[in-house]
Amino acid sequence: MDCRAKLYNFGGYYIFTCKIKIMKTAEIKLTIQLDDDNVPENIMWESTDAQNKEALPVKSMMLALWDQSYKNTLRIDLWTKDMPVDEMKRFFYETLQTMGDSFLRATGETNIVEDLRDYCAHFADKMEISQK
Repeated sequence: MDCRAKLYNFGGYYIFTCKIKIMKTAEIKLTIQLDDDNVPENIMWESTDAQNKEALPVKSMMLALWDQSYKNTLRIDLWTKDMPVDEMKRFFYETLQTMGDSFLRATGETNIVEDLRDYCAHFADKMEISQK
């Protein structure tokens, strides 16, 4: 909590004011239903910031977290057993594209992002994915 205090003197009476800045908190919840072999059957996600307040089904997810202490990436990649291969190919293609967008926003490194986009076009061609 951050409090920026001010003290005012009004004829011998002191008034203390404090403007408190409260940070917003958002929560993302993932619910994974597994079969007897621990293979995902259903993946649901919901967020306190989403317009839709209901849990929504998805077929695949990739979660990457940076561990600053160990300087490495923690990952959870899951997909349901009925995820079609053609949709998985598109999912990877779009994930690579958006990773390039995020990297550009984070670093401003345009040259390497152009190379990544070239690779994404190559990936789409090899996987026979129509580029949207």
